Formats: sequence, C-alpha cells, structure tokens
Amino acid sequence: ALGKGSALEKAFATAALVYNNSADPEGKLSKAETKNLLQTQFGGFIRGQENKPKYQEIISALDEELENKIDFEDFMVLLVSLTLMSDLLQEIKNMKTTK
Repeated sequence: ALGKGSALEKAFATAALVYNNSADPEGKLSKAETKNLLQTQFGGFIRGQENKPKYQEIISALDEELENKIDFEDFMVLLVSLTLMSDLLQEIKNMKTTK
C-alpha cells in the first residue's frame, strides 16, 4: 500500500515505521532513546542547531527525567519543532521542484 502512496504519505509512514521499530512493547520511547533516534535519524535537520535556544530547550528536556517516556504523538511534535527551527528548512524552501 505504501508503494502507491503520495510522497507525503510515504514520509509520514516512514516516520511511524522508524518510531515503531525503536519503541518498546507499549509503543513508547524513553527520552534517552528519543534523543538517540533524533541524532541518528534526523541529523540533517539538527546538525548545526546546537547553539539555538529552542534546540537546547528541546534536548535538555530529553536529558531530564529519564523515567518519562515519549509516545508517537509527542515524537512527531518534536520532529515538527526541530524542523521549524532548522536551517535545513530554509534550504528546502529555497529549492525549486519540478513535477
């Protein structure tokens, strides 16, 4: 079914698949696992952002209270937050695509 999906559907399905492959049996990730997943799977968006206050706020929240876990909804909010503050987003906006 994914093979026939739109690019946006495939992107979200891939995000869900990456999350689910890392999640525990309850469908959640520890904050440490979330941080590691972001660094390994979302590096292009977060690389070079380390000095931005919003990035530091997000990452420090993941460093605190390691007992707390993140569900898929919270994970997607993190992805959107990191994307919106990323320099890579501006590069993407500047690109022209052809259909």
